[in-house]
Parts: sequence; structure tokens; C-alpha cells
Amino acid sequence: MTATLTDRYGYELTTTSEAADRYVEAVDLTLAADAGAPEAFEAAIEADEGFALGYAGLARMRQLRGEPVAARKLIDRASELATGLGKRERGHVAAMASVIKDDMNTSLAGVREHLAEFPRDAFVLSPASSVLGLIGFSGRQDRNEEQLEFLDTLADDYGDDWWFLGTYAFAHNEAGRSEEARPLVERSLELKPRSGNGAHTMAHVQFETGEAAAGAAFLRDWLPGYHSKAQLHRHTQWHFALFLMQTGDLAGALDVYERHIRPGVDDLAPLGTLMDSASFLWRVQMAEPERELPWEPVAELSTSAFPKPGNQFADAHKALAYAGCGDDAALEGLIEALWAHERSGKARAGEMVPAVAESLEAFAREDYARAAEILAPVAGQVVRLGGSHAQREVFEDTLIEAFLRAGEGEQATAVLQERLSRRPSPRDEAWLDRAEELVGAPAGD
Repeated sequence: MTATLTDRYGYELTTTSEAADRYVEAVDLTLAADAGAPEAFEAAIEADEGFALGYAGLARMRQLRGEPVAARKLIDRASELATGLGKRERGHVAAMASVIKDDMNTSLAGVREHLAEFPRDAFVLSPASSVLGLIGFSGRQDRNEEQLEFLDTLADDYGDDWWFLGTYAFAHNEAGRSEEARPLVERSLELKPRSGNGAHTMAHVQFETGEAAAGAAFLRDWLPGYHSKAQLHRHTQWHFALFLMQTGDLAGALDVYERHIRPGVDDLAPLGTLMDSASFLWRVQMAEPERELPWEPVAELSTSAFPKPGNQFADAHKALAYAGCGDDAALEGLIEALWAHERSGKARAGEMVPAVAESLEAFAREDYARAAEILAPVAGQVVRLGGSHAQREVFEDTLIEAFLRAGEGEQATAVLQERLSRRPSPRDEAWLDRAEELVGAPAGD
């Protein structure tokens, strides 16, 4: 026998009491980026095999794990079961079906339409609230501003909700409003101290405000106890490794990479492994060009997981992997495929992605002037890749290093001075010393 219950946001759930409890648990685990969400959705379905939202939730979990066939099968079952439900539950399933099966613009339109009537349906909002989500991966130049404006319209509906505060903070931070982001994420973590999403957002705020030592200390204290199968476990370890690098502890950063980031260390979605591994190793390689680094597993992952162009963020990191391991043939083939994809009209980020790949190819063959010549005109468009500023900064770092190695100190100085005007960075200050030496200016002028 079923009863009408409610979720944590006050919306009806047509299921059994036990299934509702497991579902609420699963949603919170998802929003906190904690481990156990798929199992909790499975438990909800086991308690009520006719629970449509349980299947929809599990479908989203499979999508996040990079299992599209399983995700489609589950969301189709959810759609079948939702036909006799009320408007909110039907709309929830329909919106999630679009997220899983349709193109991003169609999915975003469906999410917006559903949230216009049911704004606190947080699980539906979540795919449209991340830098790797429907807006974040749109390929649009103004997508950070669009993301924040979208969440602005919902802030009053969520009030003092721990998940929304952390998500809202992240959007502020990416839009260059880190000081407004800080109290939001601090309140989020006060309400939910073990939220992986909250800790991740705090790491981003500390990154953007140049607090490498504080960021390393925060994650050193917070990470123990965060389950290795949690959605953001590897990525928060990546942030920890970057903070360690910025404070001069490269050995510590490499140890974190080996234990928590490299391919094969977990079975989470391949996009995260590729982006974290490739960008970390590329930063190390720029810092210490003579160091031997384990590039081959990263290149192999990029080839197997992303054989064709289409995900612009994966494509850019695939180029990093091929350039890093010196696979000239693979990189040339990728560049050709990226230009063909761009000519097809399907590339959301346009010509910028193949241009980035070409600049990396030039950098790898030590033609630094050419690398800078290609990358400089498109550097301002790299936001179209998606992801966070912390993730994309590796491409700006490449431009700086290319300028420096090509002897173009004035160009490097301009980029570095702009960055340092936003936040302190010992690494950038060291780079600026190199740049000023090239142009003959006294360091610190």
C-alpha cells in the first residue's frame, strides 16, 4: 500500500514510507557529493518497485558514472511509471529524461520550465547548476554570468538551504565575486560540515583569493573521512595537490597524485580522471621539464573514454595528454578531428578548441613563439570549454610559459600583472620576476 509523503523540500512523493526515506537519503547524498547515493536509490526501488522517482534518481547516477545505456534504460522505466502521478512528479521525471536523453539546450529548457513551477525541486536543478552542467558546458562565452543569473532567480525559494548556499557560492566565485561567495559557503559548511560540494566550493574560493597555504590546511583537515568512492573525492584531492604545489611542496603534490588522482586509482567517471590527471601533470611538466612523468595511462584513458570529439572539455585535456606524452601522431589526428568537428557546425565552443590543441602541439615541439601566437588570440575564449576557472587556468599558465620561453617578457608581464591584481600568488610573482628580467626591468617595479 502506498501513501503520499514529502521530500526534504516539501514536494510530494507517491511511494511507501521506507522508499521515501531511502530516496530522501539518496538525494541528500547526491547533493553533498557523498558516497552511497546509487545504493540508496537502489534501496528505494527495492522498497517500492513502482517508485518512478527512484528510477529517475538512479538513472542520473548512472549518467554521472558515464554509463549512458544503463541511464537510458532506467529513465525509460521511470517515464513508464510516472504516467499516473501528479504534475510535479511527472514533470520531475520528464525533466530528468531530457537531461539524460536530449541535447543540452533542450534539456536546459525542460529544466527551466519545470523549475518555473516547482523551484525547490533541487534534484532537477542540480544538472543545471554546475560548471560541468547544462549551462557550464553550453560553450557560451557568458556562461558564468548566465549561471549566476539563473540561480539568482531561485535564491529566495531556497533560503538557508545548505546545498543551494554552496552551489550559489560556487556561481558567485566563478563570476569573479569571491568575497560574496565566502560567507555563502561558510554558512553552507556550518549547516552541513561534511558536504563534499561545500568543501569543494571552499577550495575554489581559497584558490581564487590566493590562499594556497590556508587551502592546503583546510583540505588536510577536511579530507580524512571523505569516502574514496564519493563523487568529488579525487577532485578535492586534486585541489589539495595544487595547493601543495603552490606552497612549494611538489613532492607532497606528486604523492597525492599517485595515491588519489592517477588513472586506475578509482572507478569514478573517466572525464574527472582525465581532466584532473592531465592538468596536474602538465603543470608539473611546465615547472620541471626534465622530470619523467607517467603520461601514458592518461593518454590511454583519453583515447578509450573519448574516442571522438564532442565534449570540448575532454577534448582539450586529451590534447594535454597527447602533448605531454609526446605522441605526435595521436595529437595530429586529434587536431584534424577537432577541425572536422568544428566544420560540421556541432562544436559548441567553435574554433577555440582545435586552436588550443594546435598551441599545445607547438609547445610540445618547443616552438614556443608559435604556441603563444596561436593561443593568445583565443585565451579569452577558453571559458567556453566549461569547467571552473581553477581547471582552465592551466591553459593560461601555458600561454605565460610560452611567452617566457619565447623571450616575450612584455606579453607575459601583462598577463601576470592582471592576474596578480586579482589575487596574490607566489608562483605568479616568481614568473613575473622572470618576465621582468626578460624586458630588463628591475624585479618588483
